[in-house]
Amino acid sequence: MARYTGPKSKIARKFGEPIFGPDKALERKNYPPGQHGQAARRKKVSEYGIQLKEKQKAKYTYGLLERQFRNTFEKAESKKGVTGEVLLQMLECRLDNVVYRLGIAPTRAAARQCVNHCHITVNGHVCNIPSASVRPGDIVGVREKSKSLEVINESLRGLRSNRYSWLEWDGASMSGKFLNVPARADIPENIKEQLIVELYSK
Repeated sequence: MARYTGPKSKIARKFGEPIFGPDKALERKNYPPGQHGQAARRKKVSEYGIQLKEKQKAKYTYGLLERQFRNTFEKAESKKGVTGEVLLQMLECRLDNVVYRLGIAPTRAAARQCVNHCHITVNGHVCNIPSASVRPGDIVGVREKSKSLEVINESLRGLRSNRYSWLEWDGASMSGKFLNVPARADIPENIKEQLIVELYSK
């Protein structure tokens, strides 16, 4: 599946938030990139521009390109509940995101790579599809052959157990249980999902 492989610091500066993790470039230059970066602060952004920026931020945060993000939105729209909240919940239920939330990988991009390289199991079976949806009760863990990998152990070393209320981590088995779909209030991402709904409703 295609993914964004361009400069990450540039994107983080564009949104003014460390959406890919801690970023020294953003700390040094906390204004948009480009020749007119500092001047851009004074420009008035249209309603459409604000909505588009929020959608782009959500796409980059969860590592999706336009078509995949649009498909996810359409699925969220067809489900019961508030569309914006359902959209974020579906993104949180992606396997690569759950691997990241459990602390098995330091970033979502690294989590995606772990899944692609068959290091992750769901209910005891290897799953190499990052977009696979995890359901309540599913056990997501590290494959037996991959438990000695330095990159995974390094990520787990600084892990504070059970950082999120909807996940339960077991360090002994290097696996975590997906307890329930998180409520919007529990999702820490700074995304105004209603703006995304308004953008796609036009």
